[in-house]
Amino acid sequence: MSSTRATSRLEERLRANGDLKLIPYVMAGYPDAAASIELGRAYARAGAAAVEVGIPFSDPLADGPAVQRAGEVALRNGMTVAGALEVAGRVADQGVPVVLMTYVNPVLAHDPRRLAAEAAEAGVAGVIIPDLPAEEAEPVTGWLRSAGLDTIFLVAPTSPDSRLMSIAERSSGFVYCVTLTGVTGARAELDPGLDRLLERVRRSTPLPIAAGFGISRPEHLARLRGKVDAAIVASALLNRLHEGGDPVALVEELLAGCR
Repeated sequence: MSSTRATSRLEERLRANGDLKLIPYVMAGYPDAAASIELGRAYARAGAAAVEVGIPFSDPLADGPAVQRAGEVALRNGMTVAGALEVAGRVADQGVPVVLMTYVNPVLAHDPRRLAAEAAEAGVAGVIIPDLPAEEAEPVTGWLRSAGLDTIFLVAPTSPDSRLMSIAERSSGFVYCVTLTGVTGARAELDPGLDRLLERVRRSTPLPIAAGFGISRPEHLARLRGKVDAAIVASALLNRLHEGGDPVALVEELLAGCR
């Protein structure tokens, strides 16, 4: 648990300088394996504090249309857990912490102990498994932690204070704060009740807090600055790719909004 662990590289990176950090998302294998590697590396060069690498899955219950579409393409391209670990390793070569985003079925199918060892060898810093409840996460998270990987859990606007504490105690690296009720996807506005949620989460943990779901514009980052340590952006970047645009330019624009 976070209270008994030394500060991890991911935690240190998100705390550095006290500024709002950006964690952009890459779907391994979208639009293809080589392009996803280059995107992750480009985000790192642009100044991302960490990069989230998604492992495609056929039933991504927490993800909206943009991530689902990317995952479907990646699976058709033949992307696997092993292939996603290779993508993550190539991105981590840039010196940026990489966080895997996956679901429990691919973890179990690959073998959690094997995944933990291979992810650590690839240079992965942490793992997010949104459909694995924190209270039921052992022994999977134990194997991840034993390999030196952070275990990152999600809290939501519907989480009561007692569960916020329970999730925070089992988290390391950072706590992922879901900004809305629903699936991922770019939104025009952030939830007006978000500030209250962030205050509750901050009281529950000394770990860095990263906000995700719906974040897509510099004005969203302006609202988050001083309230969270990092913002996670996924669907807005994938939408740029879907539309034939330049997601690296959007990352640069968002990074400007972090300052």
